[in-house]
Amino acid sequence: MKHDEYTHQVKTHETLLHKLESTSNTIGYVKLIMVLLLAVMVYFLFAWGLPLGLGVITALWLVALIVLWVYHHRLHQKIDYSRGIIAINMRHLARINGQWTSFSDIGEEFVDREHPYGGDLDIVGPKSFFQFINTTNTWYGRQALAQDLLAPDFSNDDIRLRQKAVHELGQDIVYSNDMEHSFSKIGIGHKFDEKLGEHGGYIKSKAAQITVLYLPMLTLITLVLVAMFAVDFMMLAISIVVMVQGVIWLATVPKTLGYLAPISRLPYKLGAYSTAIDKILGKKFESRKLTEIQHRLAVDDLSAANALKELSSIANKVNLRHNTLLWFAANVLLQWDSWCAIMFEKWLHKYAHSAQGWFLAIGEFESLLSLSNLPNVLSNTCLPTISGGKGVTASAMGHPLIPSYMDESTQKGTHRVDNDISITDEILIISGSNMSGKTTFMRTVGINLVLARAGSYVCANKMQFSPLKIMTSMRVSDDLSQGLSTFYAELKRIKGIIALAEENPQMIFLIDEIFRGTNSVDRLSGARTVLARLHELGVVGVITTHDLELCDIADLHTRVDNYSFSEEYAGGQIKFDYKLRKGRSTTTNARFLMEMIGI
Repeated sequence: MKHDEYTHQVKTHETLLHKLESTSNTIGYVKLIMVLLLAVMVYFLFAWGLPLGLGVITALWLVALIVLWVYHHRLHQKIDYSRGIIAINMRHLARINGQWTSFSDIGEEFVDREHPYGGDLDIVGPKSFFQFINTTNTWYGRQALAQDLLAPDFSNDDIRLRQKAVHELGQDIVYSNDMEHSFSKIGIGHKFDEKLGEHGGYIKSKAAQITVLYLPMLTLITLVLVAMFAVDFMMLAISIVVMVQGVIWLATVPKTLGYLAPISRLPYKLGAYSTAIDKILGKKFESRKLTEIQHRLAVDDLSAANALKELSSIANKVNLRHNTLLWFAANVLLQWDSWCAIMFEKWLHKYAHSAQGWFLAIGEFESLLSLSNLPNVLSNTCLPTISGGKGVTASAMGHPLIPSYMDESTQKGTHRVDNDISITDEILIISGSNMSGKTTFMRTVGINLVLARAGSYVCANKMQFSPLKIMTSMRVSDDLSQGLSTFYAELKRIKGIIALAEENPQMIFLIDEIFRGTNSVDRLSGARTVLARLHELGVVGVITTHDLELCDIADLHTRVDNYSFSEEYAGGQIKFDYKLRKGRSTTTNARFLMEMIGI
C-alpha cells in the first residue's frame, strides 16, 4: 500500500493550494484597482482631447491588465489542478481505510441478475469491486473496466501483457493521479458518436460545390463595393445576393443540420481529450501493451490529439447556432453551416477510419489505470502466474473488499483474514457453522479469479491459476414477476452451471448452500446428484453446506474433498477465526445463536 505517499501528496498540494489561493486573492484586488484606474484614464483621455502621452500610458496600462488577467486565469488552472489532485488522493486513502462505499459510481447500468457471476461476486452494484477500484472518468473507460471485469476474454499472452501494463502504471502514482485528473475534465456522460466513423459525401453536385464556395465571396465583394461607393444599383445587387443566399440556406438547412448532427452533440471538452492523449503519448512506457495504445493514438502519423483539436475547432464553429442572430447573419451572408459541413467532411475523410479506435484505446488505458491502483490501496497483492490444468492455488488469499489496515497514529484499523487455497482438478465441499466464513471464502476465490483473468493484481501473497470460466449460484431469490420460487430459480441456475460444464469443462463453479429452498431430504438427494454429475464432467468448483451428511459424498468420488470453518466458545461469546481447515466441520452454532437473541 502507498498510504504514506498519498498522504504526502495531499499535504503537498494543500500547502501549494494555500499559497496559490492567497496569491489569487491578492491579484483579484489588484485587477479591480487597475480596472478602476483604467476607467479614470479613459475618461481623462477623452476629456483632455486625446493627448498622445496619456494615450500611450492608457494603452500600456491596458496591456498590463490583459497580461495580469491571463496570469490570473493560469493561476486558477493551477488551483483547480491542486484541488483535483487532493480529491483523487483522498479517494485513494478512503479505499485504504475502507470508506469507499460512499463513492457515487457503482456501475448500476452493468448490473444483470442473469450474469454468470457479476451479482454473486459483487463485481458491480452497491458495495462492489467496481465501486471500490473505478477511477475512470470517460464513457469509454467505464465500459472498458466493466467489460474487463464482467466478460474478460483474453488469451494467456494478453493476460501477461496486461499484467506488465498495470504493474508499470502502478509504480508512478504522480503520473496516474495526473492522468485521472486529465480524464476528469472530460466527463462520463460524453460518448463519441459512432456516426463520426462514417464519411459519406455532403455535397456531390459540382455546381452546388461551386455555389457554396464562391457565392459568399461574391457577397463580401459586393458589400465592400457598396461601402465604398454606395451606388443604388449596387444596393440592389447586394439585396439580391443576400436573398439568394438566404433561399439557398433555408433550402439546405434540413440536410446540413442532419449532416452536422454528430458534431453538434459533441462536448465542449474535446480539448480535454487532446490534453489527455498528449500526456499518454508524451510518456515513455516500457510495457508492450502501453506502447501499443500509444501507437493506436498516433497511427501512420495521424495524431489523435491534433485531430481532436481540429474537430474541436469545427465543433465550436457549428455551435454558433446557439446565438440565433449571429447564426442567421453568418448563414445568409457566408453560408456558415455549409462551410462547417465541408470542413467536417474533410476531417472525416482524413481521420474517420481511425477515430473510433482512438476512443477505444483511451477506454482501455483508463481501465488498466484503474486496475493498476490495486496494489497501492491493498495490502498483500501479487501478479498471479498462469498454470496448466484446471484450478487455482494461492497462499494468503484474501477478499479485496475487506480492508486490512492499521492507522499508526490512532492504532485503530481492521484485519482481513487470509487463507491458503488449492483447487487442482477437484471439487471442495466446505462445511461450517453460520457466520463462520464459508460464503466469504467462496467469494474470495471467485473475485480473485475474475481479477486474474482481467490481467490484474490479485489479493494474495502468491497465486497460480488457470483462466477458467466462472459461474456461481449464491444470491438466488424468487422472481414474483415470472412466478418463480426461490427453489425453482436455483434449479435454473444449477442447470446453467451443468450446461456450461458440458459445453466447456475449463470452468469453475461456486455454489452456496445448494437447494436451500426445499426440504432436507430432497436437498440432500438433489445435491448428491448434482455433485456426481459435475464430478463426472471433470470441472472444478466449491460448494458450501450446513448439511454435514453431504460431506459423505467425498467418500464416493475421488475428486471431492472436505474442508471446513469452525468457531470457539468462551465466556458466553462465540469467536470465529475464519481459517480454512482440512476435513468436515465438527461444530454447529444455530442453538447458541438462537439463545443469544432470546429465542
